[in-house]
Amino acid sequence: MNTVTLNELKAIPALENVPDDQLEWLIAVGETVDFEEGTRIFDKGNPLDKTYVILEGRMRICAEQNGKMREVTVLKQQTITGYLPFSRAVNTFAYGEAIEKCRAHLVLKDKIDEGIKLHYELTAALVHTMTSRVRDFTSQQQQNEKMFALGKLSAGLAHELNNPASAISRGASALQDQIKNLPEIFKEVAALSIAPEKIDTINHILVNKTKQTNRPVLTMMQRADLEDNLSDWLADHDIKDFNIAENLAEFGFTTEDLEHMNSCTPQPKLVSVLDWMSNYLLQEKMVSDIKESSARISELVNSVKTFTHMDRDTDKQLLDIHAGIRNTLTMLNYKLRKGNIQVQEDFDLNLPQVKALAGELNQVWTNMIDNAIDAMEANGSGILTIRTQLDREFVCVYIKDNGVGIPPETQSKIFDPFFTTKDMGKGTGLGLDVVTRIIRQHSGTVKVASVPGNTEFTVCFPLIDN
Repeated sequence: MNTVTLNELKAIPALENVPDDQLEWLIAVGETVDFEEGTRIFDKGNPLDKTYVILEGRMRICAEQNGKMREVTVLKQQTITGYLPFSRAVNTFAYGEAIEKCRAHLVLKDKIDEGIKLHYELTAALVHTMTSRVRDFTSQQQQNEKMFALGKLSAGLAHELNNPASAISRGASALQDQIKNLPEIFKEVAALSIAPEKIDTINHILVNKTKQTNRPVLTMMQRADLEDNLSDWLADHDIKDFNIAENLAEFGFTTEDLEHMNSCTPQPKLVSVLDWMSNYLLQEKMVSDIKESSARISELVNSVKTFTHMDRDTDKQLLDIHAGIRNTLTMLNYKLRKGNIQVQEDFDLNLPQVKALAGELNQVWTNMIDNAIDAMEANGSGILTIRTQLDREFVCVYIKDNGVGIPPETQSKIFDPFFTTKDMGKGTGLGLDVVTRIIRQHSGTVKVASVPGNTEFTVCFPLIDN
């Protein structure tokens, strides 16, 4: 192997301003090593006890994310990695391997720590390398978690959009079938000789029923009894189409209404009037269902737009903290219903606005609420309580679930990067680490208190930043 030269180290941008004597010291205390392609240079969990100066070739760093080994980054020649001065890391979080023949200069941690006292410029260069590495890794880590969160949301969102879309499709198809019946029904009704005042009476009953806003909500038993009464009345008047009874019951018609219409209709033509009326009521219901489903789709689309558009803002804006929480609940509604989870909101709607990046706060709420849902999964049901209040100079959000809880020995680790208690494929171990970083960027705090059946996260934002 060829020992590293002074010129090779001087060619590395991070070391170009370090005095020669300090670089010569770095050469003297280390060793130059060759790694063949495919060589595992270090494994996850190994002691972080060496500094690697990559002179030739490339090294790949891979970590476990979402249950799979994923490439975190590729380190090229003239890159410095491994242990760096003042690093608090004790063990490697990933593994490194040579993806082509690689030559590197290795220096043990003890020698680097010794150099801190002897060589100021060298130490400053290595510290600068560390801060750049942390910044780049943090940015990539946050983006990875954001994409993972969006992936989880998109699955539920697809279900949420599919339901109203399917309802619109069914309603439009059924409405088309009903419209096809109109010409024949019109012929029968047009042939009737009904006095104008009688027509007005029938029309008055119909309009009142369709426009009634305070229609009582019937239980299943009450609805069945009403349909039976209407069916019996129709049978007594030789009308065999019992679908009419179902449509009339939907709009709250009673046998008294039928008696009134019967008195306004020439005998035995009541069936023609009821056919026309039933067709009209069915169309009214279909249009109402289509309108409701369209509104649901519009609500979901608006939630998505609100959830994601904030990332365009590079400066913090004053915002109502409840808007982001409610949008997140809308986005996670499918998962909440699937988990049979009841949401209880206890919001102080008079809270002052918080100065923040809404897109980043939405990421906080998504991670925390999604974790709470997962914690209640084993129970088959649960209660998610979200409370907001003003605590002196802080706006505080409390997110509580009645899931399995977090063991005491785990609570100190849950905010660490890559730590997860979820099954393989369900978590990256980045969520709460990203949550912590975002909240700190907003000068806020996050803490947790947990016992089995009661876990509560508290997030507080200072108003002084406003």
